[in-house]
Amino acid sequence: MRPCCSSLGNAAGISAVLVVGIALIFNYFDDDTVPVKYSSMSEDIKAQEEQFRLQNQSCFILGASGETGKVLLEELLQRNLFSRITLIGRRKLTFEGEAYKNLVQEVVDFEKLDEHAAAFQGHHVGYCCLGTTRAKAGADGFVRVDHDYVLKSAELAKAGGCQQFHLESSRGADKDSSFLYLKVKGQVEAEIEALDFDRFSIYRPGVLLVDRQESRPGECGGKGHGVQHSASAREEDGDPGEQSHRCSGEESTEMRKLLP
Repeated sequence: MRPCCSSLGNAAGISAVLVVGIALIFNYFDDDTVPVKYSSMSEDIKAQEEQFRLQNQSCFILGASGETGKVLLEELLQRNLFSRITLIGRRKLTFEGEAYKNLVQEVVDFEKLDEHAAAFQGHHVGYCCLGTTRAKAGADGFVRVDHDYVLKSAELAKAGGCQQFHLESSRGADKDSSFLYLKVKGQVEAEIEALDFDRFSIYRPGVLLVDRQESRPGECGGKGHGVQHSASAREEDGDPGEQSHRCSGEESTEMRKLLP
């Protein structure tokens, strides 16, 4: 399996969010069994997008109300890649515009996810952008959201027939870290990998350059953007080039593309 993703640093105060959103989408198009050759990358992507649409696949998104989830949802709707998109969350979200009219929304109690197993059934692909901070939820609350909720959702998705799972994590995630934030991120990565999805991809942004009302010190100090993929065994792209991101929300206009 050939790992491939695109990373985009862009203006408007959400450059790092777009990196994750775009990478999540393009990550599908890695089937190197197709012998057709194209004259340009754009032609290749368009052809593969059309091929993907014909598969009539469905997906769900966890954390669609967050910064990354919002951008991911917009991109998926614009590209019309999936026949059905389901948002799974603790409350129903309100949208304006025709593009959102066919969204399916499942309201769940994350403390009782087993009672909502049906919400995770019948999806081909799952995206998880769920997360909080110690400052917002306390240490126990952070672990419950970023580990327990995420892992249980992945388990239910796997049991429901989901083939691909895409996880937004954090730069520096390490299950052996002495820092709680990075340790929890690393632990949930390893435990979801053990579920043995057909494809499991991890996205490790250094810091999300957005205008937040809350401070996320655990995201600060990260460099570059990391993406990892796992099929039968994990493949690592390595660091695509370090770029320091500060929490002030400075904009980046550099486009980066990760190629195999």
